[in-house]
Formats: sequence, structure tokens, C-alpha cells
Amino acid sequence: MKFIETVKKMLPGCAIALVIAVVAKFLEHLEESAGLHLIGASVIAMFIGMIVNRFYAPNAKTKPGIKFTSKKILKFAIILLGASLNITTVLTVGKFSLTVMLFTLATCFGLGYVIGKALGLDWKTSSLINAGTGICGGSAIAAIAPVIEATDMDIAYGMSATFLFDTIMVVVFPLLGRAMGLSDAAFGLWAGTAVNDTSSVVATGYAFSEAAGDFATMVKLTRTLAIIPTVLVFAAISVHLKKKAAAQSGDHGVKVNMKSVFPWFILGFLAMSILCSVGVIPAGLATTLKSISKFLMVAALAAIGLNTNFAALCKSGAKPMLHGFIISLLVVLVAIAVEYVLGIAPSGTLI
Repeated sequence: MKFIETVKKMLPGCAIALVIAVVAKFLEHLEESAGLHLIGASVIAMFIGMIVNRFYAPNAKTKPGIKFTSKKILKFAIILLGASLNITTVLTVGKFSLTVMLFTLATCFGLGYVIGKALGLDWKTSSLINAGTGICGGSAIAAIAPVIEATDMDIAYGMSATFLFDTIMVVVFPLLGRAMGLSDAAFGLWAGTAVNDTSSVVATGYAFSEAAGDFATMVKLTRTLAIIPTVLVFAAISVHLKKKAAAQSGDHGVKVNMKSVFPWFILGFLAMSILCSVGVIPAGLATTLKSISKFLMVAALAAIGLNTNFAALCKSGAKPMLHGFIISLLVVLVAIAVEYVLGIAPSGTLI
């Protein structure tokens, strides 16, 4: 049976991630029992995974399950989360996030291009870092890389630059949010528009509060949709550069597989949210699904940590890291500044 063989193949890696998730939830409980709320289970799980990676890197037996947990399980967890979120709230949060996104995306692709040129980076490397910072970290980088024909090294630089700053933000952001007295809505919008990767947004949001985690996740889902127009724009840029460099090969164009680019899990999230909004999903079931969702998110963060070799990331190069740090810091500042202008920060609400 093919299904049974697939399950057996995934089981070792998934089991390790789930065990780490249980440990992380237990440590979070101990932390809360002591009256502390500095770091959530998602962040704990990711760090435990990175420590395990240092001594026991994924091998042929565990890699399939770890990859499945970090990619598929995270998306499934987000879909389940939709069961506890009213669609009106999703649309309202999306409206505010689009306003902030206009400024953060302009910062990434405008100032990011200038910074990349000033540092002497290849435009492909710079573009991947800008896209990862402005849209959704690794997902955006993975979607854009084949369109602009980026090399493995370009991708490594882009992934490293965005991840390293995310690692800092998942710990520092909740502390800054509390120091500034941000409301759950204000912090969720800030984290959802300024933190890069989906997993890091989830970790950062729920490390602040459950409500902030909900807001951050919804904002991030809206932000993820920017992958589609961005990929199409970069496809056009790539075609233009090919025509300019060699007219004879530029007529073929660049093929973009929209089915592989579109974040389909967002449709599942919205579908569950609609079912919740019209009363199809009872309140008790919605609460249960949300609890399952949050635990699966912790497991996904554990898998991401297991797949991360921090030492290797540090060897990727100083200039890409500097570029990623500068552009990420600018996005953080621009996002919170726009919130203050809109009156959302420090204590505003989105509903």
C-alpha cells in the first residue's frame, strides 16, 4: 500500500517534531506558572530544534517527516485556525494590513534595490532578500527564484538573511511590544507586516498573546497574497533583461506556473472562517480545532528548527546579511510608524 509506505516514511521525522512540541508546551506551562510570558512554545520549540540539529542533524530517515511537518503541517494548522476566526474580522484586518503593506513593500523593493546596489550585490540576490523581507520569507524566495533563474547561492543568501533577522525578531518583538504598550491588535498588525516568514510571524504573534497571534496570522495571510503579482512582475523583468542581453533568446519568455505559486492553504483558511461565521462550526468544536491548530504550529516550528544549521547560515556572507538587516529594520520602523499615523498604535483596535 502506497499510503502506508508514505506514512512509515514520514513517521520518524514527524515523531521527533511532535516530541519537541510536547516539551516546548510543558516548558511554556512552567514559564506561565512562574508568572512569566517572555517566550512562547513556538519559539521554544524552534530553539530546541536548532540545538538538536547541532548534535543530530536530519538524515535520510528523518528528513521526509521533518520537511512534511515544517511545510504541510504548518499550512494545515493555519487552515484549522480559520475555524475560530470570524470572516468579518479577517476582512477588517486585511483592510488595515493592505494600507501598511503599501508602505512596507515600497520600502523593500524601492530602498532595498538602492541598498543592494550600494553594497555591490547581484540584483538576483538583492531581489530575493527584498521579496523575502517584504512578503513572506522563504515562500516568496522559493516562488521568485526559478522565475529570475537565481542560483543556489542566491537562494542561500536570501534564505539566510531573512531567517537570521526573524530569529532575532521572534524574541525581541514581544518585549518591544510590551515596552511600547501596544494593544493585541496593534502588535498583531505590526508583527504580521514586519516579520518575514510565516512560521516566525506565528511564533512572534502568539508569544505576545493569543489575540495578537490571531491578528498576526490573518495579516500574514493577506500579505502572502502579494506573492502572485510580485512573481508576475519579476517574470516580466527577467524577460526584459533577457531581451536586452540577447534578443535571439528573449522571445521565448518566462513560464510561470500559477498553480505552484498560489498559496492554496489560504482558501482553506477562508473556507473554515466562513463556516465559523455562518454558524456551521459550533463554538465548542471551534475551540478544540484552535487548540489542535496551535499545537501543530508548535510542532511545525520545531521541525523548522531541526532543519536549521545556524553555523552554516552565518557563513553565507557579510554583505547579504547586512542588506537583510538594514531592509528588515527599515520595514520594522516603517510599519510601526504607519500604525501610529493611522491611530492603531499604541492602543487602537481593528474591529
